[in-house]
Amino acid sequence: MTDLAKIRNFSIVAHIDHGKSTLADRLIQETGTVQDRDMKEQLLDAMDIERERGITIKANTVRIDYVADDGEAYVLNLIDTPGHVDFAYEVSRSMQAVEGSLLVVDSTQGVEAQTLANVYQAIEADHEIVPVLNKIDLPASDCDRVAEQIEDVIGIDASDAIHVSAKTGVGIHETLEAIVNRLPAPKGDRDAPLKAMLVDSWYDAYLGVIVLVRIVDGVLKKGDRIRMMSTNAVYPVERIGVFRPAMQVIDELGPGEIGFLTASIKQVRDTRVGDTITHEKKGCEKPLPGFKPAQPVVFCGLFPVDNAEFEDLRTAIEKLSLNDASFSSEMETSAALGFGFRCGFLGLLHLEVIRDRLEREYGIELITTAPSVVYHVHMRDGEVRELHNPADMPDLTHVDHIEEPRIKATILVPDEYLGDVLKLCQDRRGIQLDLTYAGSRAMVVYDLPLNEVVFDFYDRLKSVTKGYASFDYQMIGYREDHLVKMQILVNEEPVDALSVMVHRDRAETRGRAMVEKLKELIPRHMFKIPIQAAVGGRVVARETLSAMRKDVTAKCYGGDATRKRKLLDKQKAGKKKMRQFGKVEIPQQAFISALKMDD
Repeated sequence: MTDLAKIRNFSIVAHIDHGKSTLADRLIQETGTVQDRDMKEQLLDAMDIERERGITIKANTVRIDYVADDGEAYVLNLIDTPGHVDFAYEVSRSMQAVEGSLLVVDSTQGVEAQTLANVYQAIEADHEIVPVLNKIDLPASDCDRVAEQIEDVIGIDASDAIHVSAKTGVGIHETLEAIVNRLPAPKGDRDAPLKAMLVDSWYDAYLGVIVLVRIVDGVLKKGDRIRMMSTNAVYPVERIGVFRPAMQVIDELGPGEIGFLTASIKQVRDTRVGDTITHEKKGCEKPLPGFKPAQPVVFCGLFPVDNAEFEDLRTAIEKLSLNDASFSSEMETSAALGFGFRCGFLGLLHLEVIRDRLEREYGIELITTAPSVVYHVHMRDGEVRELHNPADMPDLTHVDHIEEPRIKATILVPDEYLGDVLKLCQDRRGIQLDLTYAGSRAMVVYDLPLNEVVFDFYDRLKSVTKGYASFDYQMIGYREDHLVKMQILVNEEPVDALSVMVHRDRAETRGRAMVEKLKELIPRHMFKIPIQAAVGGRVVARETLSAMRKDVTAKCYGGDATRKRKLLDKQKAGKKKMRQFGKVEIPQQAFISALKMDD
């Protein structure tokens, strides 16, 4: 049993690449939690894809024992969180389970957009925040400027920020002391009925569902019968333990502690993140305030390249959604692509990660359709429909107006690239809300339509600012606009996967760009192929892909011209017949490339 006053629960928040996972590695190493021979970089990032991309996707937790300078032994529970906006959902859950945060800021880069987004979540969760300036070993490090920036932009006192190099280990001891002395101990009542927060859950092939919990009040012991308050399901607890990062089984978890339990739960669906766990008998009266469920913002279709793999894809998607509560899917069929799934994601990076995991962990080759957002279609009879896939657009004669989702985007950018960023936002139908300065960097706030951002806004932003801009967004609601559905016809057949919703003023330019791109991407066939972009019944752009031809007149040298003519006419008739019955093969790469908008 651990004394409440000797527990510290904290998370590390920062922008992407500012050194959260490396700092977590050093804290684990400094306290001897993991022996040096077992130590590796990004220790808490367990997935291959996390290690390969160098990013954190799932929030991970570890329990550290630390003996402070005053001789007291403390238990530190650390949650390492992701920095990407697509995984902000993971951050918000972790925040609810701890009392304090280390705010890590790169002392060469300064405050970035995600630093702001994540620190605001920590402030909302009422955290004590300790600023840490990382990467002081780099020659470009400027701690005074960055400390001033933290005070100006975020409004936190950074005069006693800790100077750290997570790579070399400088300042790690000071960080541990600050955690013990500056972060508050958790509150809780050991004798009250059990009240525990379900922070995360994932599936393990041997143990079933593993549930990560934070105990608020009461004690959880092996053999207890627990009840999930949102579903009223009852389970017997089989084992209880903590992560040091490897699992270690213990007898009980008391108030303020973070650990895991297994209770022969078969599906992760039965464990709702943010739920309250209590005892079956003498449980607590009121549940804890839960987390907001994650709202998917980007939708796309996933289809197996080989239709025979559909069942494998179904199983793989079910297994993935076990571990990822923010990923949703439903079945759909497409004339061109057969059976597949319509899936919802928190953003494009989330989509890429899920797609990579499906291809890598389950060996399924996928076709991904154009990512799209959810539109609200207001019908003439007053009904409001949600439109997930542009191919399902109802007949326009019954539609009154269409509303699209809007976001509030915060972009931090060095002064010299400001003009390019403003132009990019204007081109994407943005409305400027605010422009302020933090030192030599501008902070621009724009109201943008989400469907203009979903494709390659982030890539374009990085290229016009040479990688110096940082970007974060939040949903602000729906607004009416002049939107139309644009179809791409290849050989006069509509291609579902390339249907997109565009603004009426943009339809022609966007259509022309797409058909020109497809002309380069589709391989030539034995017959000529028209590629058209159409809005309603009107073709707004067209390109023709010429046929590959065999020289049928090669063996006619000299002689009568009519012989050549006859052979050419015969070839022409054959091509015409081919075009009627020929199927055009569109390579997978063409779908993805055609949808990326280059200006």
